[in-house]
Amino acid sequence: MAEALNLVFDLDGTLIDSVPQIHAAANIVFSARGLPGISQEATRDFVGNGLGVLVSRSMRHFGLKPDPALHAELMAGFISIYEQAFDLTTLYPAVSTALADLAQAGHQLAICTNKPLGATRAVLRHFGLDALFPVVIGGDSLPHRKPDPAPLWAALQALGPRNALFIGDSEVDAETARAAEIPFVLFSGGYRKAAPETMGARMIFDDHATLPRLIHELAPSL
Repeated sequence: MAEALNLVFDLDGTLIDSVPQIHAAANIVFSARGLPGISQEATRDFVGNGLGVLVSRSMRHFGLKPDPALHAELMAGFISIYEQAFDLTTLYPAVSTALADLAQAGHQLAICTNKPLGATRAVLRHFGLDALFPVVIGGDSLPHRKPDPAPLWAALQALGPRNALFIGDSEVDAETARAAEIPFVLFSGGYRKAAPETMGARMIFDDHATLPRLIHELAPSL
């Protein structure tokens, strides 16, 4: 039997496609304050570094000067929507089966995301994935967010000592893995901008159905 690993997953762009939901939330939040809409392409460009950065980038997009009070109001609006609206969020194909197979094989699973913790737990519950992830680190769980390695280290410490992989989709995730000195596995169908081969991944996959087999094959070399 192959060695059991600690497998830490990013969420948005890795397990779920949430850009349509974030885009819809953005237009609700911004229009409520008299701001124009934002395109889904722009929304995709703004995700990855946490909600606060998304709001800051959106404010710059609208030509607004930094305003802590407005920033806080916009963030609160997003969070209220994130924790109850899932109609435009989808799991990538075969995610549920792949995660169940990995857990059944003895691997321990965790989430390390820049999405707020409450919203992360809400979306995991919505898709029935919460029981598979005993450890969940959100963007507001610690003082630092990815690409700082602290959230990934926290997830791994909570899981206990085992060889580990960090599975993500973006430049932020790749940088986090490098900083934490943890091998990186890239899902190439997410929100990255760089070419997959430039991101320093130990393994690249484009279909979650193949992930249990690929990790089984990779484990002995870690």
